[in-house]
Amino acid sequence: MKATNRRNFVKGSLALATGIMVTNKSVAGGVLGLTVNKSFKFELAKLAYSYSDLEPVIDALTMQIHYERHYGAYVKNANEAISDENMSATDAIDLFSRISKYSAKLRNNAGGAFNHELFWSILCKPSHNNMPTAQLLQAIRSSFGSFESFKEEFTKVALGQFGSGWAWMVKDGNQLKIGSTPNQDNPLMDVSPFRGTPILGLDVWEHAYYLKYQNKRADYINKWWEIINWNKVSVNFNGTR
Repeated sequence: MKATNRRNFVKGSLALATGIMVTNKSVAGGVLGLTVNKSFKFELAKLAYSYSDLEPVIDALTMQIHYERHYGAYVKNANEAISDENMSATDAIDLFSRISKYSAKLRNNAGGAFNHELFWSILCKPSHNNMPTAQLLQAIRSSFGSFESFKEEFTKVALGQFGSGWAWMVKDGNQLKIGSTPNQDNPLMDVSPFRGTPILGLDVWEHAYYLKYQNKRADYINKWWEIINWNKVSVNFNGTR
């Protein structure tokens, strides 16, 4: 996917998923709480659910700690680094396209802010009959053979991410791909070997699940399928059309 299309896609589609606005003369809605100007700042995303709404898949205490302490720290530290380093990018997509030019502090915390905001946006109350919408389901079947094959491959990638990191489904042109990134990297970063526009992301850092699942990452992943908001993922998928 060309850089311009990727940027327009994320600005348009993920803004709809999060419901957070951007300040820009030509854009009514924006991406992930960012103001599109010469010194944008990250903002804490507003959740569309309460901390307890994701139970029993994710417990309320884990959600509170994850959102307020971990995610809150990423937003705070990213904004500090943006100020300290005289960052010249106009938005997060621009920043990630040349993140290698900036410090580890900015890379890690900007990634953490962006990745979590996407993660929050694609979660919802548990549903045992949770399936993608027809158009997205067809794209998944075209790329992976079947929905079950997609789930198996995604689960394998998420389990195979050594240590902390993320598992992703991305759109790259007309194809959907699955891959992972370490720490708080994401597929939009110029340092990432796995590239594409993320439409679905799973946090596999232990702080996302340890209180309930301890070291059983597989149990966390298997239950996570029940709380995916496929309508939001479809918004992300359709953002390039």
